[in-house]
Amino acid sequence: MDHLTILYRGPLASCDYDCPYCPFAKRRDTPEQLRADRAALERFTAWVAAQSHGVSVLFTPWGEGLVRSWYRRALTGLSHLPHVERVAIQTNLSARLDWTADADPSTLALWATYHPGQVRYERFLGRCRELTERGVRHSVGVVGLPDHLPHARRLRADLPAETYLWVNAAEGHAYSDAEAAEWTAIDPLFGYSRHPHASRGLPCRTGDSVISVDGDGMVRRCHFVPEVLGNLYDGSFRAALRPRPCPLAVCDCHIGYVHLEPLGLDDVFAGGVLERIPAGPWWAPHRTGAAPLTSA
Repeated sequence: MDHLTILYRGPLASCDYDCPYCPFAKRRDTPEQLRADRAALERFTAWVAAQSHGVSVLFTPWGEGLVRSWYRRALTGLSHLPHVERVAIQTNLSARLDWTADADPSTLALWATYHPGQVRYERFLGRCRELTERGVRHSVGVVGLPDHLPHARRLRADLPAETYLWVNAAEGHAYSDAEAAEWTAIDPLFGYSRHPHASRGLPCRTGDSVISVDGDGMVRRCHFVPEVLGNLYDGSFRAALRPRPCPLAVCDCHIGYVHLEPLGLDDVFAGGVLERIPAGPWWAPHRTGAAPLTSA
């Protein structure tokens, strides 16, 4: 094995926001649950540190990880390991960012989401600007709800042109062509998110070079396929790694369909798959090998 990409999701479920479109909003973990999450994360980072092959990690917590010191330490420590190509996390940017000064900026990246109604616009924009000033790789995005459109337009106007602003189609929301055009004007790649992708039988890198790991070390091909391939810590998962088609009828989440080979998104996001940063020029919709932006 030359390189393994891991999506890690521990037991942490608490979040400081109460977004109405999120089932995990404003959850609170007990002290025991927080201790368990910390222990699981430290076990995982120790495993990554001990590997002899290349590793990239995206933390995808149900809750907000960066308000917890152990996630900040994990990102910082992993960023300095020579065999770690990228370490990234999904975050709402509610936590302070001074810790990033201790991380390796060539390895660290943040996938930031703006949630209108949960944070003052100026505060969120200030955090984005601080990331730019600190030289931290990051993408920024919003959920494509109708009332988020003016906020997204404002954010696109205020962010640097080189900062990719992505838009996730809202779950259960159907977009007319006119509505889709408005979102595509903000995110030229919105077409990939607009409709769920018919995925059954399509070749996918998950289960081969990409895996999902939970706090107990159970390995699955991705967050959306429940079949267990083995355990990270006893090494039993390695024998199960192989190219395989997707078993699901559809894939509608970016962290899943970005690995579907026929979509060509590995080329679109070359070098920035985990943090959702397209390769330049990302605004060109006709990159070689990429699916058209109206792709379903």
